[in-house]
Amino acid sequence: MHDLRRQALESGKTVSRKARSKNTTPASSRPNSAPSSRAASRSRAVSRAGSDEEENGNLSDETSFSTNSIDELLNGEVTDPVTDAWRSDLADRIAELIDRKRSSVQGRERCLATYVRILTSQYAEEELRGKEAELVVAFLKSIKAETSEKETILAIKAIAMTVVTSPSDLIYEAVCGPLKRIISDSASVPSKAAAVHCLGTSTFFGGASDDEILDNMAYLLEIVASDGAFIEAQDEPEPVIAALEEWGSLSTLIDDLADESEEAAEYFVEQLSSSDPGVQIAAGENIALLYEKSYRPLTEDDGAIDLNEDDIVSDPDEIPGVPKLVKKHTVYRRTDVLKDTLSELASHNNRRISKKELKSVRTNFADILDSVEYPTHGPRYQNAINHETGQRYGSRLSVRIHKEGVMKIDKWWKLHRLQALRRVLQSGFVTHYETNPVVFESLP
Repeated sequence: MHDLRRQALESGKTVSRKARSKNTTPASSRPNSAPSSRAASRSRAVSRAGSDEEENGNLSDETSFSTNSIDELLNGEVTDPVTDAWRSDLADRIAELIDRKRSSVQGRERCLATYVRILTSQYAEEELRGKEAELVVAFLKSIKAETSEKETILAIKAIAMTVVTSPSDLIYEAVCGPLKRIISDSASVPSKAAAVHCLGTSTFFGGASDDEILDNMAYLLEIVASDGAFIEAQDEPEPVIAALEEWGSLSTLIDDLADESEEAAEYFVEQLSSSDPGVQIAAGENIALLYEKSYRPLTEDDGAIDLNEDDIVSDPDEIPGVPKLVKKHTVYRRTDVLKDTLSELASHNNRRISKKELKSVRTNFADILDSVEYPTHGPRYQNAINHETGQRYGSRLSVRIHKEGVMKIDKWWKLHRLQALRRVLQSGFVTHYETNPVVFESLP
């Protein structure tokens, strides 16, 4: 059984090839092919942010890897009554999935849907223990056969739920190839997108090495750079959004992105001109993350180093306890042009999209622009003064854990991990955060 990627999750980071090469001989890795040229994505609006007053959406679809608005994501809780009946039901479904004899497509679809629904709403590591390998083999049979789109996507989602519930060193090795074959060869765009998300989840939790994480980030970037053409999904926004989102999630495991940042930023900036709001927002959130990760806190030891004053950033609001930051590397060499683009998107007025989507674009890009200008600012940063403390509110994004606890999302890396977990767990996120150590340790 895997150690829950404890070292990576507790520190939140690993080290890229460049950083490792300074100290050790780097391990061998899979070759990366050069990214293809891009084209404009067709419009398929995906709303990712909204107001605090919006109603919670229905996120219980067993085939879904999407999230609604950020605020809906943060406020959703599981309302299903908790009984022990699910244990026997899950045991029956596991036996049925492993056996597969005389099963029909419809029967497998129902069985997979029940399996995913139970694992979403309950933490079932004990019930899965020792059965992970057999289950993954069964899921891969459904994926390789692609008998129906629904069965394929349900089997893909079942792998993701299995690896989040009971991480194993062997899962990534077993599923990486079949998932990439679906991504490249499937005629179903939804299946491709689901497989991209599952690849990200399996890489994060399924025992992938540091080099494999970086290789898959390069693979995902090729999908983005080519607008899906790399996987025979030219101008299809769904797999491009999935690739952007999973690239951002995996990058939170990497400490030094100096080698990857500039190339990735070029492609993300290009995607800001997409006609699809979901593509634009996912690319923008990755840009904000890259800028956040390109700085580090100024320390006392830096006094002995001849630092360029232009590379030192102070908190513009002078909030007590917020350290000065030092620039580690360049993300994008035309930052002024980028700021102009982000500013235009923050005041976007596209009548071809809905009011809710328009609000999502404006809200997100106001946050992204703020973080590019002031890397000390996280998502949803507010300059308003709290009259009780006399200080600025700062980042006001938080997760309510029922009525008792609040988890502050004041960094872009935290938001990326939250969204990645929420895409898999849907309305079961709070339950898993409270009971599943894998989820809890992902968001310290």
